[in-house]
Amino acid sequence: MHIHLIGICGSGMGQLALLLRQAGHAVTGSDENFDPPVGPTLVDAAIVCMRGYKEENLSPRPDLVVVGNVIRRSNPEALHAEALGIDRTSMSEVLRRMFLTGRKPLVVTGTHGKTTTSAMCALLLERTGLHPGWFIGGVPKNLPSGAAVGEARRKLSGSGTKLGPFVIEGDEYDAVYWNKQPKFFDYVGVSREDVAIVTSVEFDHIDIYPSVDAYEAAFSSFMSRVPKEGLIVCAAHDVRLVALASTHARCRVVYYGVEHDADTGVTPTWVASKSYEEGGHQHFDVYASGVSLGRHSLRVAGEHNVRNALASMAACAEGFGAAVRELRGALATFEGVKRRQEVLGTVNGVTVYDDFAHHPTAVSETLSGLKLRHPQGRLFAVFEPRSATAVRNVHQVDYETAWSAADRVLLAPLGRANIPETERLDLPKLARTIGQKATACESVDTILNILQGELQMGDVVAILSNGTFGGIHTRLLDQLRARS
Repeated sequence: MHIHLIGICGSGMGQLALLLRQAGHAVTGSDENFDPPVGPTLVDAAIVCMRGYKEENLSPRPDLVVVGNVIRRSNPEALHAEALGIDRTSMSEVLRRMFLTGRKPLVVTGTHGKTTTSAMCALLLERTGLHPGWFIGGVPKNLPSGAAVGEARRKLSGSGTKLGPFVIEGDEYDAVYWNKQPKFFDYVGVSREDVAIVTSVEFDHIDIYPSVDAYEAAFSSFMSRVPKEGLIVCAAHDVRLVALASTHARCRVVYYGVEHDADTGVTPTWVASKSYEEGGHQHFDVYASGVSLGRHSLRVAGEHNVRNALASMAACAEGFGAAVRELRGALATFEGVKRRQEVLGTVNGVTVYDDFAHHPTAVSETLSGLKLRHPQGRLFAVFEPRSATAVRNVHQVDYETAWSAADRVLLAPLGRANIPETERLDLPKLARTIGQKATACESVDTILNILQGELQMGDVVAILSNGTFGGIHTRLLDQLRARS
């Protein structure tokens, strides 16, 4: 089948293109830019890439057109496909139709941690011999790619084979311009025994959801769509999430948490003891229904990643029958996901991290994890508010308390223009509230000048942004190398 993707260079659409190629389809696609890393990867996979949106991109006529959710109704290719009567669909619908149907999905969603948790689940199921497919909105460091079709395996009884499970990151963004429902609605109700993980529910994506109630309603509806024979693995520390699951879930709900979590009215089945850092790993004990499952270790830092590990183990063990002993060994090999606490380099004694964190809770948890990993040096937090929510003042107060683990905080200008002044995150005010350790900077150059003057051997820099941040990552490393 010839499948054409409009907006192919988006992170999700690029992964879909690779998945379709693995499945044997002829794939073409169009976008305005084909920048690294997605653009070159598509070309290497023998995908025909067309720059710009033009009617002639649909010649020869494809069998199916997939329209990305960033594409507007006025897009010339989308309009031409509709006029020609070509079968059109969204990314989430083609995933359901071609890769989830006939399989048992594991859908990982939540405001925070879904990319890392999806990658963990895929690795655990792969290493325990269940031959999963997966679709992850990031690049796992020790899986061959962010998307894979998966393999067939022998049935446990009888003859023949069946496909393994499919791990999919469930995004709450809308699917496509003619279907403004969240993409994750397409990922549940596929089998009678769907498995889902919900890590957290905390107001985000203000460009899609006008209010907290609207945002929470999307997750409520998601949980109600998991079939009665299915399973939801749910964070016990999130009071909003517990309330939603208690009210809307129709299936069995298994809770997980860390032993010092606040009481939200539910008893977690899967519990981790307080973690400690040693030898570049964090170690913690795991209990299920009060039974010790032994000591576990993670290469990635932070208590939030202990929770991600608990969720992954619970889903794989209770949803797919994976052996805990094998899960523990596989978990210890997990290397993380690019742009999530990713070490870019240590130059002249200064370690530089790249991280996607932009929501106040994610910022706080990421910095706390890095401080535990590097207790001796000073921690510099360099933050670019760039997402549609981060540039607005909806979390102005929450950002004030997100920096406690940092010794120095440098705030970049807003990463988006044309935000009404009454809605903008007030960076000078935020810096004043944080205190003397914070500076609201005029530019990336200003930030680099400050770092040049203040960084010492043993310090750690965490660059926090969900964008390219003006190339600051490479520029800082070059600056540190030039010191010698």
